Amino acid sequence: MRDVIILGAGPAGLSAALWCDDLGLDALLLERGQEPGGQLPWVHNPIGNYLGLEAANGSELREKFTAQLARKNLSPRTGVEVERVDLKTKQVRLASGEVLEARSLILATGLRRRRLGIPGEAELMGHGVLGSGRTERFSVAGESVCVVGGGDAAVENALLFAEVCPAVTLIHRGPRLTARREFLERLAAEPRIQVFTKAVLERVIGSQHVEAVEVRHGEARELLRLAVRNVLVRIGFEPNSELFAGQLRTDSHGYIAVNLEQETDVENVFAVGDVSNPRAPTVSSATGAGATAAKVIASRLNSGL
Repeated sequence: MRDVIILGAGPAGLSAALWCDDLGLDALLLERGQEPGGQLPWVHNPIGNYLGLEAANGSELREKFTAQLARKNLSPRTGVEVERVDLKTKQVRLASGEVLEARSLILATGLRRRRLGIPGEAELMGHGVLGSGRTERFSVAGESVCVVGGGDAAVENALLFAEVCPAVTLIHRGPRLTARREFLERLAAEPRIQVFTKAVLERVIGSQHVEAVEVRHGEARELLRLAVRNVLVRIGFEPNSELFAGQLRTDSHGYIAVNLEQETDVENVFAVGDVSNPRAPTVSSATGAGATAAKVIASRLNSGL
C-alpha cells in the first residue's frame, strides 16, 4: 500500500512525483509511453515563458525535468499499460495482471490529438496519413499534402509543408481560420497553399497509400474529390479520461472536474495537468497543479485524515 500512485509522467506527473518525494510520500509514477514528458516532445518552438528555465524546444525542457528527478533517484515506470482503475478503492490493475494500491491517486493522463474518425484515416496511418508535419515534411517533399484544421497548429504545418511541397490544401470546417495573425499573414502570401473554409473532410481514399480525399464544401455541401498523397489532421486535443469514465465528474468534453485543491469528486483522487485544465493548458499550470495535489495529500496524511 503506497501513499500515492501517479498516472502519467508529463510535466504535471513529474512535478507531483518531485513534490511527493520532498514531502516524504511513498509515490509510484506510471507512464504508458516509453519515455516521460507527455506532450513536451511535440513542442518544437523555443520555450521562453517557463519561469526560471529556458529551452530550445520541448524535448530540451523534458531533459531538464527528468535530470532533476534523476538526481533524486526518481524515475517513472515506463511502458506500463493500465487496464483498469477503481477510483473508489484506489486500485490500479495493469495489463500484466499486477494490481497496485494506494491511499491516494493523482491522475495526470494529459491529452491526445483529436482524430476525425472518418473512413481511411486509421487504416492509412503511416501510409500517407501523417503523425507530424515538422518531423515528416522532408520525407514527403515534392508531394501534395492536405492539412485539416484552422488553428495555429494546422496553419503552421501548412506553411512548413509549403516550403518543400508543390501543393498544399488546407481544409477548415468553420467560416474563417482561427490561427494567430502572424500565421495568417504568411498564409496569405503563400501561393502554394489553397484554403477551403466551410469544408469537412469525409473520407481518405487509398489502398496501400493515400491517393485522394473526399471533402464536403461550401453552403451547398458540394462533394469534392482532391488528389493528394498525404494528410495531416490538426483539429485540437481531447483528454485521456476514458479510463475513468462513469467514476467521476467531467465536463461535456471529458475534462475532469476538480476543486481548488485539484481534487475530483471522488475523495483522495486528484487530477492535474491538461486532463483537468481545458482553459489554460500550459507547462506552468501543469507543474503547479502537480505540486498542489502532492501538498494536499501530504497534509491529509500528516493530520491522519
